[in-house]
Amino acid sequence: MTVTPVHKLIGARIEELNIAHDTDSDVVSQLWSLIRRYDLLIIPNQRLTDEQQIEFSEQLGPLETTKPGSTGAGTKLVTLSNLDTDGYPVEPSHRQNLIRRANQLWHADSSFKPIPAKLSILSARKIPDHGGETQFVNMRSVYTALPKHEQEKCDGYIAIHDFAHSRKTVDPNLMTDEERAAVPPVRQPLTIDHDEHRGRSLYIGSHVSHIEGLSKHCSQQLINRLITFSTQDKFIYSHHWKVHDLLIWNNLTVIHRGTPLPDPLMPRVLVRTTIAGDKPLIAC
Repeated sequence: MTVTPVHKLIGARIEELNIAHDTDSDVVSQLWSLIRRYDLLIIPNQRLTDEQQIEFSEQLGPLETTKPGSTGAGTKLVTLSNLDTDGYPVEPSHRQNLIRRANQLWHADSSFKPIPAKLSILSARKIPDHGGETQFVNMRSVYTALPKHEQEKCDGYIAIHDFAHSRKTVDPNLMTDEERAAVPPVRQPLTIDHDEHRGRSLYIGSHVSHIEGLSKHCSQQLINRLITFSTQDKFIYSHHWKVHDLLIWNNLTVIHRGTPLPDPLMPRVLVRTTIAGDKPLIAC
């Protein structure tokens, strides 16, 4: 395989790899090494079935089961689509498009779970000619760029991640009672200490409702300031999708968001598998 960085702070493009056929233990080990180095991998021209994506993903680790309310609930796949069961685009007001709007907020997948996800693996099955990019930020680089006094302050804070909090910013009725019961708010550290070689990363995004120990006003000020700082242009890599692109990223070091389609009726289908985490980030 050949490796080409795509941005000075995040991401590498991997060529000459067919993951449906070439992923023996040595290749999987190389991919993990590249994930640790670049945090985001872009592997083009991967024509995968759902079964092949699951099989490949499970070589990287056990998979999460999709939560209630998502397309694919109870399975190992999440389908992110604006098409109905007959293959026609749904109306802009449809729940699937409301979910897409919520995914346009900066976030880390599964940060609202007691054991947050390690990796997301996203396969482009149907992509419009233009628009609908996905943007990524390396939060290790963000933490490094924070002033020293901000780093020290953030290291001591606990953030509350609440999936309902981010969803209600789009529509107060977007989540059902079943969904709320399945993913109650959880405590996560505001920064994650990875190891001596990879340092710390800031762990924040749209799922954060508040910071423990701060007033509502001060909490919101800090959250807004950190997200604004993290999403400066210099930190952002924008991925322009092509059909059969496969992206892998580390949810413990990366936040991402979708961008709007020029026309919500342009067909777009992506399929995600999610590598489960090993343990909670903080003792409950």
